[in-house]
Amino acid sequence: MAGIVQLTRPIADEDVAAWRRVTPGCVKRTHLNNAGAALMPQPVIDAITGHIALESQIGGYEAAAAATPATAATYAAIAELIGARPHNIAVRSSATSAYQSALASFDFAPGDVIVTSLNDYISNQLMFLSLAARQGVRVVRAEDALEGGLDPVSLRTLVERHRPKLVALTWIPTNSGLVQPAADVGAICEAFGVPYLLDACQAVGQLPIDVARIKCDFLAATARKFLRGPRGIGFLYVSDAALARGAHPLLVDMRGAEWTGGDSYRLFDGARRFEEWEFPHALVLGMGAAVRYAIDAGIDGISYRAHALAAEARRRLGAIPGVRALDHGARLSAIATFSLGGRSAPKMVQTLRQRGINTSAHTRADAPIDFARHGETSSLRVSPHYYNTIDEIGVLESALREELAREDA
Repeated sequence: MAGIVQLTRPIADEDVAAWRRVTPGCVKRTHLNNAGAALMPQPVIDAITGHIALESQIGGYEAAAAATPATAATYAAIAELIGARPHNIAVRSSATSAYQSALASFDFAPGDVIVTSLNDYISNQLMFLSLAARQGVRVVRAEDALEGGLDPVSLRTLVERHRPKLVALTWIPTNSGLVQPAADVGAICEAFGVPYLLDACQAVGQLPIDVARIKCDFLAATARKFLRGPRGIGFLYVSDAALARGAHPLLVDMRGAEWTGGDSYRLFDGARRFEEWEFPHALVLGMGAAVRYAIDAGIDGISYRAHALAAEARRRLGAIPGVRALDHGARLSAIATFSLGGRSAPKMVQTLRQRGINTSAHTRADAPIDFARHGETSSLRVSPHYYNTIDEIGVLESALREELAREDA
């Protein structure tokens, strides 16, 4: 279980029981799809529904004004979670939206280079390819190390050779259990003065994060995955250095800038310039509650337990005839992926869901480079979290054995 943090206090059974008691979804589902959308704990649900109720009673603008202290607390909690300050945090509608707004702060020109990896998120790659088609940007991918994951030596060589406009990395790919060397990439970018954009969509809520150590200029994340927040909300971290350079999206609105005259505007201070005026207050408060819940639960313990459960899933499911664990890397995450011996993983997800077990699947279209390397057309993704149990891994194992045997009969 490479990369698992060391705990100062072991997680007790009563801790897990307490987490499960305040997670309504645990009652009827075996939820092992936290890389998709985790089950929300009750404090998160209450924060969302409480604000919606307030909006219905006093009005949307008035409820927003009443929620000003709680909204400020959300920014403070996110900043605490990742080692930043509140003025470095921008609220966005999703990790993809956050990522887009960061990309939109660059004035790309024909011939500019974006250096990325062979294990990047599909939406990010599509954005790069769109920039290539429309603005002549070149996309260059660093090679992987023998043990799996981006090779820092290859990255350094490419950065030195191309002096790219941007280095972009997906910290934990959605289709793999790999944990990329985010801090190593940051050190290289700092040494060469190259901006660094990090997709932390699967990392936030799963890994301890310190943006000062990672040295990224931008970090995009969502609330719905390992953070256990609601769908439809996320955030962007913007470094002081990026802000000082005047970084802001191409299409800034009145949330991010002041219209100072007929033909002039002034950016507001801080990462707020990356936000939009329309603000989903209920979801923002839900995200704030999720962040606070994670901090209170203890990120080190969360990480340790989630990774240990994923390692157990790899061990148990990988021992089923016809099933092969696909994860490969020096450090693995709480995402475990499996081939099913040529059987359709999306079909298996539906079958398991009918049995009350939540997983997910990926196909070659989600990650054509990675799928071509391991020679599969689809994979089953299992992503436990700290509120899951060993028994739930056993439930999945038994169900998968039964369903595969039924298919083979």
